[in-house]
Formats: sequence, structure tokens, C-alpha cells
Amino acid sequence: MRQPLGVILAGGQATRMGGGDKTLLPLGDGTLLSAVRDRLEPQVAAVALNANGNPDRFGSGLPVIADSIAGFAGPLAGILTGLDWAADQGADHIVTAAGDTPFFPCDLVPRLLLAAEEGGTPIALAATEDAVRGPMRQPTFGLWPVDLRDALRDALAQGTRKVVAFTDQHGAALAVWPDAPFDPFFNVNTPQDLAQATALLKGAAS
Repeated sequence: MRQPLGVILAGGQATRMGGGDKTLLPLGDGTLLSAVRDRLEPQVAAVALNANGNPDRFGSGLPVIADSIAGFAGPLAGILTGLDWAADQGADHIVTAAGDTPFFPCDLVPRLLLAAEEGGTPIALAATEDAVRGPMRQPTFGLWPVDLRDALRDALAQGTRKVVAFTDQHGAALAVWPDAPFDPFFNVNTPQDLAQATALLKGAAS
């Protein structure tokens, strides 16, 4: 398998943050977007940003690819957009990462590739181990084969919006990470979350 491409999912409306572009919020010396990009770029062959609206506002140097399905259809629409972009690049797979999750694992891609290989599945999703509930899937962090893009397009046309509703139909292995000292898939949804992310970043640097 060739090295996958990376797609940062940032096509949502950030309603709990008051709207606007969550990924452009400041974090440390950069932004949420730069934190996610810096973690993903070393793990993949190239990175694109899935976002809607004027692409010039990001100024990240990344190609910006807008949803091909109107109406903010959710992460599945962004995944499809990423798969179509990857197909144009001649790639076999993409790995997706949420644009508001700045501390995801630095071994995300190799662990997803290994999970799919060992599980014999076309898709692999990240998960966090919960002591009570067991593995908790992180559906915006996944390995996706370009070969499934037509099936995903059909599912979206039929109204499927939940990532796990699609992955349950096609088979997905799990790559599981511990939730200590904190959940690596902690994501920023509110101003309070951003304050927590800033504190976590300062703690890691101290």
C-alpha cells in the first residue's frame, strides 16, 4: 500500500463556538489548524483541508477542498470530498483527522494501517479505551480506501449521515489508544475546551 494522503476535516459550522472558523482559533504559537497540520503532515504523503466558503481565509498553504454535497452534510461529506481529491492524485487511501483535535496521536497513520491489515477490513477507525464502556470510536479519525467512494456517494444520496452507519456496513477495524493522561482525541467545541487545550499545551511544554 502506498502512503495515504491526509485530509483535515473542517467543514462544520462551529455552532457551539459561536460560529466562524474554529480551526483559526489561536493555540500556543499558532492555531488549531496549524497544530493539526503539524501532527498529520509527517505521517502522510500530502495534506488537504476540507472546508467550505472562501478558501483564501485560511492562508495555510494547504489545498482547500469544499464539500461536493451542499447543505453541511457532516463528516461523511468531507470524507467523500477527500476521497475524490485523492483519486485525482492517483492515491489509494486517505486518513482523515478532525480540525479541532490538536493532540491526536503522532502514530495515528501507522496504527490505522496496521489495524486494517490485521483485521482484513477496508476501513480502520481510531478509538479511545474507556474503563467502563470499552473502546469508544473516534469516527472522524479513520483510514478510508478510495475504492469505496462510489458506495459512500450512494449512501449520502440515500440520507446516511452518521459515519458509523456507513462503516458498520463495510467493515472497520479499530486502532485503540489509552485515555490517560488525557484522551488524545480531545476536541475543542466550546471556549472552555479551548482554555483546556491551552492548559494542556502549556503542561506538555513545561
